[in-house]
Amino acid sequence: MIAARHMMLAAGLAAVLVLPAVAQETARGNGALLRGLDKISGQTRDLMVGVGQAVTYGRLEVRLGECRYPAGDPSSDAFAQMTITDRTINTTVFSGWMIASSPALSSLDDARYDVWVISCQS
Repeated sequence: MIAARHMMLAAGLAAVLVLPAVAQETARGNGALLRGLDKISGQTRDLMVGVGQAVTYGRLEVRLGECRYPAGDPSSDAFAQMTITDRTINTTVFSGWMIASSPALSSLDDARYDVWVISCQS
C-alpha cells in the first residue's frame, strides 16, 4: 500500500516537474527560503539555505541541491531538490523535489517536523 502510494506520488511529481519545463523556461536560484513547523510546539521558523549548503532544524539537517522557478516570473512557483537527514539516527528521511504550490505532493514524513519550500532566492 505504501509502495503504491509512493509510486503514484512519484508519477505525479514527475508530471508536474516535466510540464513546467515544457510550458515555460525555468531559472536556477542561488538558494531557497524554506519554512519549518515544529508540530509539538506549534512554532514555525523560516530557514534560508544556499544551493549546496545545509541548515539544521531541530534534529534535522536540510540540504539544498537545487532551487528552480519560472524564468518569466521569479515570484511564482518554486521547486527545490532537498535531502533531509535525521541527525539522531543518521538516516535520510526525505530525498527529492518539493514544490511550493503543492507541498503535500512530495513531503517530509516526520512525526514532529514539517519542512516546505516558500521560494527560491536569486
